[in-house]
Amino acid sequence: MTIVKYNEKERDLLARLMRAEAVGEGNLGMLMVGNVVVNRVLANCLTFKNITTITEAIYQNPGGFSGINSSLFIGSPTELEKSLADRIIRGEYYYPATNALWFYAPVEGASCLAVWWDQELAGRYKKHCFYIPFPGVCNTLH
Repeated sequence: MTIVKYNEKERDLLARLMRAEAVGEGNLGMLMVGNVVVNRVLANCLTFKNITTITEAIYQNPGGFSGINSSLFIGSPTELEKSLADRIIRGEYYYPATNALWFYAPVEGASCLAVWWDQELAGRYKKHCFYIPFPGVCNTLH
């Protein structure tokens, strides 16, 4: 069972983005990035109202992911990266990315902002700060 429709190309695209955005954060960090991508497909609110596929979420402009400009985004994903993407597509979620629609990595040594782009801090994992809509703005996803 999956929580979003996808094909093999989209699974590989998700795996590549997870690598590009968070390979330095380990498997758990990559899984959390995957959570944010899938959350944007499911959200149907704010700037994600017309986002219905993994491809649309990753390449959304404006508002997509900076990882698409990384050299880590190029090339085929490894079997491990594909398996991590499969886990996300099947519905695994990891706090603080459970309902997050955004994340960013502040400069080295800086704390996460309590509010970023009018979104509430859900929490931090290693270098990434994850953000959720304020209550009542979007439906809770999970």
